[in-house]
Amino acid sequence: MHLTHELELFPDRRVTQMLFKEVKNAAELRQCAVEGKIQGALINPTMVVNPFQVLVAANKAVHLQKSGKMKTRSLYSEIIFNLSPTNNISEAFKRFGSSDGDDSVLVVLVHDKDDPQLLADIAARVSGRQVPAEDVSSLTDHAKIKKLYKIPPQEEKCGTLLDAVVCRMATKDVM
Repeated sequence: MHLTHELELFPDRRVTQMLFKEVKNAAELRQCAVEGKIQGALINPTMVVNPFQVLVAANKAVHLQKSGKMKTRSLYSEIIFNLSPTNNISEAFKRFGSSDGDDSVLVVLVHDKDDPQLLADIAARVSGRQVPAEDVSSLTDHAKIKKLYKIPPQEEKCGTLLDAVVCRMATKDVM
């Protein structure tokens, strides 16, 4: 149900993605995340093309945390910020963060080792149905993503939507 990857450059760190549908307590979850009671990023899955996109954002966040160059206050807010094509932090939270009325949420955790209790604790907090994280693309709002990332139709002829999104995420700091 969840998807866990070891970060290649940081082999002591793992990124786990958990996807929930039919979520009834999105406002409560968001409040818990703001208060630090949930050690994870709550992401709006409609703005995610593929789990790889989130993995790229998490990897960059861990790198920036280790080098002391984060632009936000926490690792989890940095993940959300890194998903955005712009350098506007509040805009990133509006577009990519979970909102009070959302009925689905992608929870992203960064942890040291496989900890089934950590995953069970998160799953217990969410009043919703957990589905395989790989299914996140079934919730994607392609039109919103193309508009936000400014992806013209001709670009999709030479690559995928995921390629275009990841490219913009990776280059936003140098553009």
